[in-house]
Amino acid sequence: MAHPQDHGFCSNGAARLALVLVGVCLVGYTVRQSLHWRFIMETSSCPPCLCDCSDESALVPTDIINSSFTADCGKHEPEMKEEMEKDIVALMSEELSLQEAVANETLQRSEELLRTARSVSLHYQKEAEKCTAGVETCEEARERAQGQLAEELKASEIWERRARELGWEEMTI
Repeated sequence: MAHPQDHGFCSNGAARLALVLVGVCLVGYTVRQSLHWRFIMETSSCPPCLCDCSDESALVPTDIINSSFTADCGKHEPEMKEEMEKDIVALMSEELSLQEAVANETLQRSEELLRTARSVSLHYQKEAEKCTAGVETCEEARERAQGQLAEELKASEIWERRARELGWEEMTI
């Protein structure tokens, strides 16, 4: 017995139709983006670009374009021409010098912060030493006062005992 040809919702025709629609949408999206940017460039207030770029470059993403394909682009602009003429070694050395400058600035800021932190730390250390000396002085004074109080209590006890021996009685009201 053969299996029935009922594939449900996803028949061969429906799958083909879906693939065709997806393809049309992708092509439409790509062309729309190209036309959109051209329209924006035409309506912008910037002067037009004087490139000798072919129309094909508008359809190819810039990630895949190699340097031989865009050799004529920007040759009439002095800044762009200068950038395009630099070789990889010059670009890398420029990048390294920029990174070195950033690293030096960061190092200078770090050193300044370190000096500030040391200064503040020294200030607080001096304040802590003053506080410790004050606490020690107060502790010594407290110990002396406690010793004198103990002597006074002993002297009072001796005088009270002598007074009782001589007949003194404590009066209660």
